[in-house]
Amino acid sequence: MEDKLLSNKKPNFPIAKSLADYVKKYRRGTSIPVSYEDLLRFSGSITVYDKNDEDTLWVRCYYPDHERIHIDKNLKKIYDILHSDGRDETLDYLSVDAVDYCTFGNTKPFRIKIRNTLNDGFTYFYVKRADASRVYGLELEHLLSPHRINFLVYQDTLIEEHIAGIPGDEFIEDYMESCDHQELTQIAKEFVKFNERCLIRLLGDMRAYNYVVIPTHDFDRVSYAIRAIDFDQQSYEGRLKVYRPQFFKENLPMVMNVAEHLKNESIEQYKKEERSLIAKRLINTQTRYRHLMKCMKADYLSSPAKFKQLRRELFDFTGDIKFRNCRNMGGLVSSALEFVRRNYSDTSTKNRF
Repeated sequence: MEDKLLSNKKPNFPIAKSLADYVKKYRRGTSIPVSYEDLLRFSGSITVYDKNDEDTLWVRCYYPDHERIHIDKNLKKIYDILHSDGRDETLDYLSVDAVDYCTFGNTKPFRIKIRNTLNDGFTYFYVKRADASRVYGLELEHLLSPHRINFLVYQDTLIEEHIAGIPGDEFIEDYMESCDHQELTQIAKEFVKFNERCLIRLLGDMRAYNYVVIPTHDFDRVSYAIRAIDFDQQSYEGRLKVYRPQFFKENLPMVMNVAEHLKNESIEQYKKEERSLIAKRLINTQTRYRHLMKCMKADYLSSPAKFKQLRRELFDFTGDIKFRNCRNMGGLVSSALEFVRRNYSDTSTKNRF
């Protein structure tokens, strides 16, 4: 395990015109009536504690009365656009119960709690500064993972829906020990597939608090899925290990669980399954995928030094000469995905992810 895989701070990359046109074409863009900068104008805050009275590193924000009315109205509109048709017909039944601000990490998002006053059901969404890396990460998640995701972009603001689940670090600490053999085996399988998925699409920094474990109750068992919730490190770092969750020390219990419950043959089989599923999704989303890759190849998403390091490590890892011809991070992502797609039907290929 490596102690230091990530740079100290990743910069925000602006949304280029080609990417802005892409999100508009596929209805990811909107004229959002409130921005990230608007929410920063809170006049006071208090610490948010968890059920064990521990600091969550979130603070609950308070706004002057004249601004709160405007902010609440527009946050409800954002929710309606994100989850419905945006016609304002349900706004009277929505309430903004909380606006929380995260003091931890680079992103510093706002978390908005929206409640339906008819049934007291509630959900969340997040308001963040727009970042090209995150937009590419979200869109690749939507196209290539087993999960769909809603998000909206307007100028310098990004809106993300909440991904429900148990944070990975919390699951490891509080839930994993009580799982039975069958459940631990299934969790091991899902971690192998999650690890492979992150590597193939070059999604980095999947430490335990950047993904969630989602339990689903079947009639005779509980099954689990593992899903990324932070897409800030989409193809930014130069070290290949950053894109393999198994190398983060926070994930050591997950790695040990894989070693204990899966044979090497099973691990290879699950990796093959995930590659095949990604290849099928690529085939089924060709037009949109190629448009996204065209934008990504024309964009600036990392430093030249990091790009060159990752290009070299990907070539050493796969032996695929096409990586040497890449000119930027977008090219590396495209080459990695095309490598998987080309080898989808070639069972004799030895050099693969």
